[in-house]
Amino acid sequence: MAMNVGSAEGEEELNYTINTTPLVDVMLVLLIIFLITIPVVTHTVPVVLPKESNQPRSTKPQTVELSVNRDGDVYWGNQLVSDMEALTTRLKTVSVQNPQPEVQIRGDQNVRYEFVGKVLVACERAGIVHVGFITEPPPKG
Repeated sequence: MAMNVGSAEGEEELNYTINTTPLVDVMLVLLIIFLITIPVVTHTVPVVLPKESNQPRSTKPQTVELSVNRDGDVYWGNQLVSDMEALTTRLKTVSVQNPQPEVQIRGDQNVRYEFVGKVLVACERAGIVHVGFITEPPPKG
């Protein structure tokens, strides 16, 4: 069983080149569209803009670091605060500064929440707006 497909002499040679004419047509159309729309987009009213000068803030608010140990003693930095009234008085003097510093509370892991809550109440009575807690970050891995 043989099949005759045609002679080798009459075969047409296939053209393997890319026809770039449609590509060039599309690119020319896009070029014309861009040439027409760009002047419309960039047409603005001429205005003289002010010059900007970047100067860093000269006053940087200091952070107040309060520590509460497991016995409930409150420390301002490394100095022991005698009672909550003294803490409130010191916080009131800090709260009137402009810009107001942030109070960061470092509580011991085993401290009762009551002692940390008293520090928060003292911050609220003094008018402190920004209060944060310092914790130990979790281990990487």
